[in-house]
Amino acid sequence: MTELKSPVNRRLVLVSGRAHPELAGAVARELDTSLVHTTAYDFANGEIYVRFAESVRGGEAFVLQSYPAPTNRWIMEHLLMVDALKRASVKRITAILPFYPYGRQDKKHRGREPISARLIADLFRTAGAHRLMSVDLHAAQSQGFFDGPVDHLWAMPILTDYVRTRVDLKDLAVVSPDAGRIRVAEKWASKMGECPLAFVHKTRDLTRPNSAVANRVVGDVEGKDCVLVDDLIDTGGTIAEAVKVLMNAGAKGVIVAATHGVLSDPAARRLQDCGAREVVVTDTLPIPAEKRFPQLTVLSIAPLIARAIHEVFDDGSVTSLFDGNT
Repeated sequence: MTELKSPVNRRLVLVSGRAHPELAGAVARELDTSLVHTTAYDFANGEIYVRFAESVRGGEAFVLQSYPAPTNRWIMEHLLMVDALKRASVKRITAILPFYPYGRQDKKHRGREPISARLIADLFRTAGAHRLMSVDLHAAQSQGFFDGPVDHLWAMPILTDYVRTRVDLKDLAVVSPDAGRIRVAEKWASKMGECPLAFVHKTRDLTRPNSAVANRVVGDVEGKDCVLVDDLIDTGGTIAEAVKVLMNAGAKGVIVAATHGVLSDPAARRLQDCGAREVVVTDTLPIPAEKRFPQLTVLSIAPLIARAIHEVFDDGSVTSLFDGNT
C-alpha cells in the first residue's frame, strides 16, 4: 500500500465504511494514498462485523463514512470501525462524517424529545474518536456537542464557484428557503458580489416530519435569476414549493444549490417537475441512478475533504482553507 508520511514519519491511515465507496476512493486519490483494506459484513440477524486486514498501529487514522438510508446501519458500522481502530492501537482517530446524521435534531422543540445530534457526538467520543470532521452542519453550534476538536468544513466555495458560471451576476438574487437560513444566504450573497437577498416565508407543522408550506417571497426577485440555497434537500417538498413561489413572483429562473442531496422519495420527481433550471448538490451522500434527474448536477466534495485531512495530519490550519468563510 502507498503510504503518505509526514516529515516526522507518521503514517496516515485512511479507512472507509461501505456506505459510499466512490467518495472514499476519490479522497484516497486526492491524497495519493490507498484505503486500508477492511473486511465488513452483516450477520444473519443484522449485526455488523469489521476487521482491518493490516496493522494500523501508531498511525493517524481517518475513518470516513457517509449516511444514506438506512442511516442507523451506517452509524453502527462507523462506530465499530472507530472502536476497532482504538483497539488496534492507532495514535489518533478522526471520524469523518460528511453528512452529520441526526443533525436536524439539534435542540428540543417540545418537551420529552431527545437531542439526537448530541447523542451522536457522545457515541463517537465513547467509541474512541479524538476528532470529528463534517461538512455544512445543519446548525454550527452542534460543534459544541463533541468533547474534542471538530472541523466544520464549508462546501460554499465549491458551490459558489460553479453557480457563478451559470448565472448573470448583474441580475442575481440569493434566496433563503426560510428565515432560519438567512445567515447562510447572506454569506452566499457576499460571495456572489453583494447581490440582493430574499427569503421565502414558510410555516411548518412540528407534529409532521418533512412538512412545510411556502407562502410568499420577502424581497424583490422579479426579473432576476435566483439562487435558492440550503444545507440539504430531503424529500424536496420545501424546495419545490419555494421554486414555484419564486417563479410566481416573477423570477426569471431558479437554480437550487444545496450541500447534501438526501433526496428521499419523492424528491427526484418533485425537483424535476418544480420548474428549477438546475439543482446543484455535492456528493457527501451517494446519489444512485434512480434518484437522478436531468436538472441534477453533482459536484465532488473529495478535494475539500482531502485538503482538510492533509491539514489535520500535518498539524496545519483547516480554517485557512476557507478564506474567512468559517
